[in-house]
Amino acid sequence: METTLQDHSQITGRITSTSLSRGLGWGLIGGLAGTAIMDLILMGALSAVGLPALTCFSIVGNTVARFFSIQSMEMARAIQMGIATHYLVGPVIGAIFGTAVARVEALRVNTLKKSILLAILYVEILSQPFVAMPPILLKMTVPAILQWYGGAFIMHLIVAVVLGAVVGRGLRLVTALNHK
Repeated sequence: METTLQDHSQITGRITSTSLSRGLGWGLIGGLAGTAIMDLILMGALSAVGLPALTCFSIVGNTVARFFSIQSMEMARAIQMGIATHYLVGPVIGAIFGTAVARVEALRVNTLKKSILLAILYVEILSQPFVAMPPILLKMTVPAILQWYGGAFIMHLIVAVVLGAVVGRGLRLVTALNHK
């Protein structure tokens, strides 16, 4: 009987480790895909209204550069810094979400709709400190702040829908394959 319990704990540990890595992987993929889709839509929308397509990257990059200049570190190339920040933060946020969904029983959802709703809640709440930084550090005007917050809400909504769909589908697919 002792060996049976020990074998069971080893199997459980293996499944937990596997679900962790799958959650992390699906989260990275979802975060990267969501960020890429958001950026493509954003660049298209900005171009459609006559603004430079890379405006958002410039704002994000200038915010990061301003933050580092406060720390007495000089940063240049705002657009490149904005792109790097987007493609670092997006997948990391996705990986955290995927890991949490895979590891925390209360967060495991059984429908795509619930997965997307959970991702929307997660992304919109988690993004608030990032969204608050440009108006503070770049000293934006009130109309610019309102436009920034409105655009950020919609763009992060896009990221969240993609993230929730990818993680929800990916983990549900893995679960279905494990039950067969």
